[in-house]
Amino acid sequence: MTMAFSRVLRTTAATSAIALLLAAGVAHSTGTRQIEAPVGLTQTAAEEEFSDAPYGVDPMVTGPTSASFRRQQANAGCDAAIWPNIPLACYPD
Repeated sequence: MTMAFSRVLRTTAATSAIALLLAAGVAHSTGTRQIEAPVGLTQTAAEEEFSDAPYGVDPMVTGPTSASFRRQQANAGCDAAIWPNIPLACYPD
């Protein structure tokens, strides 16, 4: 009987130790995910124009576009623009 009790005690202790390590890892990872943006960064034109979107708006147009809008994008250099500095002419109205 002592041997069975010892085995149960070791199994319980090992399971508790693993659970404690997992809980500590989860607490650490959730504590470091909340990274705030540095104070003093200027907003891009898209972030100012579309203030309801937290990180600006994706300029990729997924639907059909008119020829005039494609010319507008070509004139604004949207193909060479680097995120997050996308000209407002790249966004549809």
